[in-house]
Amino acid sequence: MRETALRIGLAVLAIPSLVIGIWAGFFPRSFYDDFPGLGRMWVAPDGPYNEHLVRDVGELNLALVVVTVAALIWLTPVLVRAVLGAWLVYSVPHLVYHLRHMSPFGTDDQISIGASLAIVPIVAVVLFVIDVRATRPAPVP
Repeated sequence: MRETALRIGLAVLAIPSLVIGIWAGFFPRSFYDDFPGLGRMWVAPDGPYNEHLVRDVGELNLALVVVTVAALIWLTPVLVRAVLGAWLVYSVPHLVYHLRHMSPFGTDDQISIGASLAIVPIVAVVLFVIDVRATRPAPVP
């Protein structure tokens, strides 16, 4: 149960980050102008284009993918918890920033942005709880 839940959850974190990482890291102008796609623009309304910053975001996401996939493969408690901690360090301030800067967006985008960003720390916390409970030593009778 622990292994399956962790592998699915870690994949849920890694796959979107892989897409974001490739898009922002290798096609920064497109990411800036077109993210998340389907006619929506969530990056451009937040400030002027900065290729260096957009590429850094892409490369950060790719780095998180590398360690997340390593945790998905080996599933050692220390590695899994370190990766989940990294996701929380990245995603909580990211979520807070966007929740405080929603004015350029319509209500539908505000809800979509908030929900899509909230998924990451929620998944990380749920996986952390699963991992801790599953690896806790059995009580001594």
